[in-house]
Amino acid sequence: MVTLGLLVRLEAKPGKEADVENFLKGGLPLVEQEPATTAWFAIRLGPSTFGIFDVFPDESGREAHLSGRVAAALQENAELFAQAPDIQKLDVVAAKLPGFWQLNLGRPSCERPGAAPSSISLERHRLRLAALPSVLAQST
Repeated sequence: MVTLGLLVRLEAKPGKEADVENFLKGGLPLVEQEPATTAWFAIRLGPSTFGIFDVFPDESGREAHLSGRVAAALQENAELFAQAPDIQKLDVVAAKLPGFWQLNLGRPSCERPGAAPSSISLERHRLRLAALPSVLAQST
């Protein structure tokens, strides 16, 4: 169950929009290594406005993410952005996530809680996440 989240708004410098998009795409492998990041989305809100939306089961998961590799990469690539990221902490009031997120922070029930996910389960999650944009589009 997710209870907390982050909404990060990013404004690309003029001419850096493609670089920001590629930067965000490159963030996915980093957050895949964060077991307490239940769901993570890199989004485009407008021609030069991007964002990151992610959710966590608890405060320790959110804080681990905020001190993790994506946050460090944002600081290291500050030259891409017109201003500092606007980071908003939020509480999740309600959520509907695919069933595999409901148990063991995204691990299939056949894996032990606390164990590193297997490459097979990571690939399953990657395939499910790849389908998520079309699922979201159908629900609107």
